[in-house]
Amino acid sequence: MKLGINLLCLGGHIDESHLPQIERIAAIGYDHVEVPVMRGTPDHYAWLGERLAALGLGRAQTSIVPDVDANPLSDDASIRQRGLDHLSWIQDCAEALGSETIGGPYHAPMGHFTGQGPTEAEINRGAEAHRAMAERAARGGYKLALEHLNRFETYFLNTMAQARAYADKVDHPAFGIMYDTFHANIEEQDQAEAMRHLGGKMHVLHVSENDRGVVGRGQIDFATVFRTAKATGFDGPVVVEAFGAGVPELAAATRVWRPLFPDFETLFTESHDFIRREWEAA
Repeated sequence: MKLGINLLCLGGHIDESHLPQIERIAAIGYDHVEVPVMRGTPDHYAWLGERLAALGLGRAQTSIVPDVDANPLSDDASIRQRGLDHLSWIQDCAEALGSETIGGPYHAPMGHFTGQGPTEAEINRGAEAHRAMAERAARGGYKLALEHLNRFETYFLNTMAQARAYADKVDHPAFGIMYDTFHANIEEQDQAEAMRHLGGKMHVLHVSENDRGVVGRGQIDFATVFRTAKATGFDGPVVVEAFGAGVPELAAATRVWRPLFPDFETLFTESHDFIRREWEAA
C-alpha cells in the first residue's frame, strides 16, 4: 500500500505557496501526493513534479471536466472535440508531472444534469474517449482511475455496478476506477460488496470520511473497507481526501462551504496514523 493525500485540502491549484505544507506531508511519512490539475500548463507541472520528487514524494493527479462546453460525452461534435482536447491536456500535464495515476471524474461536467441517467450513446462516446486515453497511458507507463461520484454531483457514473460495467466496456488494462468511500457511502448499500464487485478494476482507493473531514472521526467503517480491499488483492494507492473551505473549482458540485478539519497538522497526522494502523490491522 502506498499512502497519499489529495492536495485539494490545500487548494485547487498547487504552487510555491503550498510547498511548506507539502514538506510537512513528506516529513509525516506519506508516500505520495495527489495533485489537482484543473488549470495551468505542462511546464508548471514539470516544475512541481521536480519539487515533489526532491521531497521523496511520488506523484498522482486528479482532474475534472471543467464545463459543459468541453464535454467529451456531447452529441455536438465541436463540443465533444473540445472535451477530447481537454482530456489530451490532462495527459500532457500528467506526463509532465510524472503522475503514476490520473484519477478524478473526467467523464462529465460536475454539477451538470440532463434529467435522466446516461444514454447508451453517451456511454459509447465516453468509452471511446477513455480507451484512447488508456492506450496513451499504457505507452507512458501510468494508469487511469476514473472516479464515480454520488447522484448529487453527476448523473453519469454513481455505483460500482455502473463503474464495473463501464470499465469492462472500455476494456483496457490501463483503465480502472477510483473507488471513493464518501460517494459509495451515499450510493451503495454495502461497501464491502461494492468493492468485491469492482474487484481488480480498482486502481486507486480514495479514503474520504462521510463528512469529508478527518479520516476516522466519522461514520464510515474503514476497518471493513481495508479488510475488503486487501482481500481483493488491492495493494495500490490509498489516498486521503478531505476538504477545507470551498474550493472554487469544485464548489458548485461539492457544496463544501466550511472547513471540515480543524487545521492541517491535525488532518495530516491523524489521518496518516489512523490509516497506517488500520491497514496493518486489517
